[in-house]
Formats: sequence, C-alpha cells, structure tokens
Amino acid sequence: MANLPKMNELGFFEIRLESIGGLGANLAGKMLSEDGVVGNGLNGIGFSSYGSEKKGSPVKAHIRFCEPNTNIRDTTPIERPHVVGIFHDALFKTIDCTSGIYPDSTILVNSQKSPDELRKGMDIQGGTIAVINATEIALEEQTKVNTAMLGALYRILDFLDPDSMKNTIRKTFEQKYPHFVEPNIRTFERGYNEVEFKTYIPEEGIEPKPFKRLEPLLGYETMPLGGMVVNPGNSILKDLSISRAGMLPHFHDSKCINCAACDTACPDFCFVWEERADKRGRPQMFLKGIDYQYCKGCLKCVEACPVEALSGEREYNDGYAEVNRVPHLFDLVKN
Repeated sequence: MANLPKMNELGFFEIRLESIGGLGANLAGKMLSEDGVVGNGLNGIGFSSYGSEKKGSPVKAHIRFCEPNTNIRDTTPIERPHVVGIFHDALFKTIDCTSGIYPDSTILVNSQKSPDELRKGMDIQGGTIAVINATEIALEEQTKVNTAMLGALYRILDFLDPDSMKNTIRKTFEQKYPHFVEPNIRTFERGYNEVEFKTYIPEEGIEPKPFKRLEPLLGYETMPLGGMVVNPGNSILKDLSISRAGMLPHFHDSKCINCAACDTACPDFCFVWEERADKRGRPQMFLKGIDYQYCKGCLKCVEACPVEALSGEREYNDGYAEVNRVPHLFDLVKN
C-alpha cells in the first residue's frame, strides 16, 4: 500500500488539474483517482467541474487521496493543492492556475518553455516546477496530451506505482479502442521519463498563495428587475488556442485565390478579410490572415482549400503561430 508524503489538516493529499475541454483532463482525473484506490490501496475520490463541453471551456479535475482508515467527507473543489497539473501553458493568460498553492507545492506544466520562464509567467515565489512537452509526445505517438501528463504526474507522485497505471490504461482502452493501448502506454512511459524538474526555495516567512474564488457578478440580491440580461454575451475574451493539439493552419498568401472556401469550412470564423481594389480597380475582399485566438487547430480549412494556400504546421512557443498572425481583440483588451 502507498504511503502519502504529506497531508493537510484533514488528512488529505490533494491534486488539481487545470485544463480546457478537449485535452482529456476529465478522463485523466478519473484514471488517476481510480488507480490510486484500486491499484495502490488508498482511499480516494475524484471529480471534475466544467461547463459547456465545447472545446475551449475551462475544466478542472479534483483528486483527493488519504489513508484507508480515513473517511472522505469533503467533496468540495480543491483550493489548496499539493500538486497542480496544467495541461497547457496558454491557460496563464486567462486563469490563475496556481491559485491556493503551498510554498512547496509541485506544479506540472505542459510546455516548451523553461522553468524560469514559467515561474515568471505564473508569478510564484517558490516550489517545484515540473515541465513536460506533452503536446510533442502526443503528436509523435498519435495519442492525447492527458496520457503524457499522467506519466509525468506519476513521476511526481512517487507513492503511486506506475505499473499499476499501465494496467488502468489497458482496462480503459482495450475493449472499445484496443489499437490505442500500446500507443498510450508508450506515451505514459515517455511522460514519466522525459519530465524535468527545477525547485525554487521560497524566502522565509512566505505565506501560501491565496486562493481566489470567482464570485458571480449577478445573484438573487443583485439581479436586475425581471431577470433582464444587461450584459449580452460575447466572445471577445474567448481564447481557443489552448485547445489545439500542436498543429495549426499556415497561410500562404502567394497561393491564395480568395475563394473563401476556408472561411466556409471554419467553425469559429478565424479568417480575417479586408476590402481592397483588384487589378481592375473593383472592390473585392482579400484574405488578410488568421486570428489564432479563435483557432482550435482542427485543420478543416486546410482540407477545404483547393489551391494549397493553407497547410498544417507545428505550433511553437507562445500558443500562436508567428507567421501570418493578425492582432486580435484579446491583445487589444489585454494591452
């Protein structure tokens, strides 16, 4: 049976996974909690919180472990995690992923950036930052990010047996998707072996990072008369770049015939057009580029383009392509 390395005042070791719909954090949380209980003899619980299942919506998975003689009577969302798993470093732009961490918490990030860059982006004083390029691994193994993240988590959670998780992966996939079993086990092993760590010692007297609970703007005391919606919803601050699986469309302006087949196929209106005069002086709409804020990387536009003016390319660095990038409203509001 596993022995927990640290626990809070209620006797729990707590893990929080921060993600968005489409990266598999919900399934990863279920598999992690199941294996901790069934495969490692702990008492535990796992649940997720999310809204719309459309790609781009925030997802949080919460996992609690405790000794078998401890009863779990707390099923509230985890506010003080010992370990945080962040499924995409672009989440920092919209979510405080490290809210409520201890000064010595471990933060696992799916990223190509260095621990020093991530520390600055997360604005943390101390703790251990673990970095794994889970997107790269998933692309090469043709799997999903979540299995690579689980592999890295099992390197952090050294009280859990990685061989037990491999059995859980087999049980999860072998009936419906038997061809995914071996690729996911390879992905898990690569996540376990390729994660890198860097520990930062906090200054003496540093308090745990406060947890920021999002309070609703409208409630029974503040709702306008008649329940009128005074602030219509919009997608200005919606950022779907996090849901990409490592690929995005690259626009080749010299090949484009401005037929708009890409815009017709795009489910999220990512293409930006401008009116210019054609060779005969007549006004015409010309494709200017792609707004990567709203691009999920589905590459439907690449399939629809009749002249190969769009191609699927690997995504690097900050969650956006540096080529053909069109400044979007998210940048304007942020700056």
